[in-house]
Amino acid sequence: MDSSPTSPSLRTRASGLLLHPTSLPGRHGSGDLGAEARAFIDFLVSASQRWWQMLPVGPPGYGESPYSAQSAFAGSPLLISPDALVDEGFIDEARAQPVVSSRASEVIDYPVMAEHRLGLLRRAFDRWCAEGNASLQNEYRAFVAKNDGWIDDFALFRALKGAAGGGPWTDWAPALRRRDADALEGARRSLRREIAFEKFAQFVFDRQWSALRRYAAARGVGLIGDIPIFVAHDSSDVWQDPDSFFLDEAGRTTYVAGVPPDYFSATGQRWGNPLYRWGRMKKTGYQWWAARLRAALARFDAVRIDHFIGFQRYWRIPAEEPTAIGGCWVKGPGADFFRAMKAELGELPLIAEDLGAVTPDVFALRDRFRFPGIKILQFAFGHDPYAYTFLPYNYPRRAVVYTGTHDNDTTVGWFRDEGGGWSTRTRAETEVERHAALRYLGTTGEEIHWDMMRAALSSVARVALFPLQDVLGLGSEARMNRPGVPTGNWLWRFEAGALTPAHAERLGGMTRTYGRAADRAARTAR
Repeated sequence: MDSSPTSPSLRTRASGLLLHPTSLPGRHGSGDLGAEARAFIDFLVSASQRWWQMLPVGPPGYGESPYSAQSAFAGSPLLISPDALVDEGFIDEARAQPVVSSRASEVIDYPVMAEHRLGLLRRAFDRWCAEGNASLQNEYRAFVAKNDGWIDDFALFRALKGAAGGGPWTDWAPALRRRDADALEGARRSLRREIAFEKFAQFVFDRQWSALRRYAAARGVGLIGDIPIFVAHDSSDVWQDPDSFFLDEAGRTTYVAGVPPDYFSATGQRWGNPLYRWGRMKKTGYQWWAARLRAALARFDAVRIDHFIGFQRYWRIPAEEPTAIGGCWVKGPGADFFRAMKAELGELPLIAEDLGAVTPDVFALRDRFRFPGIKILQFAFGHDPYAYTFLPYNYPRRAVVYTGTHDNDTTVGWFRDEGGGWSTRTRAETEVERHAALRYLGTTGEEIHWDMMRAALSSVARVALFPLQDVLGLGSEARMNRPGVPTGNWLWRFEAGALTPAHAERLGGMTRTYGRAADRAARTAR
């Protein structure tokens, strides 16, 4: 009888941690898919955790945001492990020296880190071109053929972008901007080596990713990905298919995405992403979206859909508006979209990020396809009309509960927040929430992060997830993102040695107590 571990499903009572790979420690300026990622999986196993959730893993665009990737399909070359390149024979060990930066080890210095990592990757590419390897060359050709729907245009996009000094595609020569066939063919000839480098980078990313996923699966750990509903304007996706987006003849946006005033911002959030022409996408059976979800589900065991509300209705902002206040609600594709996806892909292990200005029809869409929604425990103690729905005694079983997400402050930071400044709450509001939390949790608040994790673990929600910052008990200095603030985000990483056996023992004990460990989940599932 096979007793090997199996990855959980969203129907399994389990728990896990939220951590983007860039936040891992390591020698090269940021985390990656190498040895530290495997060590983190080992920690998850030792703490009886069965999920590792990440942010989007595409090549980051504006502001280094993983939610503004240059492709909905590609992987980020910055996540490639230089040390694994050594192990695989792509570069010599002497070449893979640590990055040198003036910043503290728990803060990513993106310009320095990117230059360092891409320099090592180019050395690997040069060696690959010079020496070759018949087996790897065959593997490479099979990879390119398998991904022919996006990789050629993505590699050309990246090469053109590099040749243009990194500027957006709307600033390219008109013939390239409008994808004139002769201009593109000329670019493919003149940028042949750079295009080959971009394809090589994707090939190496895929090899390292596949190895990491196998390592996780062999230990019973599932990977949860994250798909932003909208894509970045300056992306190969929009440049490749401009007719599917609201753009003018020069490729500029005419309407952009965002959300109205909310918990995070009094003027709303003007994200700036181009909006889909859903009617045109429907005529193709939403084939681009089917390809996007197929690629994501080949990479992850489950996927969180960011801003699920946008499939039912989305906030449309005229591009000339400086904030989100001047937008309006527009109907999305609704159930028709998910019927098409199920017909194309079968089971959809998706988590619906159903937060924000949610209406009953959004919940109805979520429940019609039996997607688990999201509960944020930090939202349970304020004055929002929906706050009571985030209290654990109101959770349905088909839910994913977080203490907070990448957009929230850490639990310790949230609890200690005094209002004003960066905060979205007044001093009075923070006091009310603090006292409500203390009453509900029955605690003094000295270890508020453990109190909140215990409340989530003990709930009936099938999946409980925590940012690693909460396990470590870190404050606002470790916050990953401040929505609406364009700079200073996505920089946090934890230091080597910060995670200890004591953390694993305490978290694992709580996890087993509440029936979320692998050996107990089957007995408690409903």
